[in-house]
Amino acid sequence: MATELSEFLRRYDEKRDGIWLALVDGTVEGAVVIDGIHAEDRGAHLRWFIVSDRLRGQGVGRRLLDRAIDFCADRGYKQVYLWTFEGLHAARHLYEAAGFRQIEARKGNSWGIEVTEQRFLRQG
Repeated sequence: MATELSEFLRRYDEKRDGIWLALVDGTVEGAVVIDGIHAEDRGAHLRWFIVSDRLRGQGVGRRLLDRAIDFCADRGYKQVYLWTFEGLHAARHLYEAAGFRQIEARKGNSWGIEVTEQRFLRQG
């Protein structure tokens, strides 16, 4: 993950990409990224959406997600997609409430653990 995030930050373009952080006393407690490098042909990629246990359940995740979606709408991106894992129920609830629908599931391997990866898509 660190390598992918580093690569994203090296090619970051404020016209197409966005990153939003939730800070508490100078500490990052939540984040979401929109990677727009392939937005025209594949859609914008919502990545690295995470909220710490400290802030979970306080609406921070919803606000981060809303900000990312608003950014995509402002840029005219026709679709936004994300990959997640089966079993992340709170995140799935947020995605579906924001208009994302699961369109794919496949077995994968993450950090040496077999998981079911899920792809979600939001139109418009």
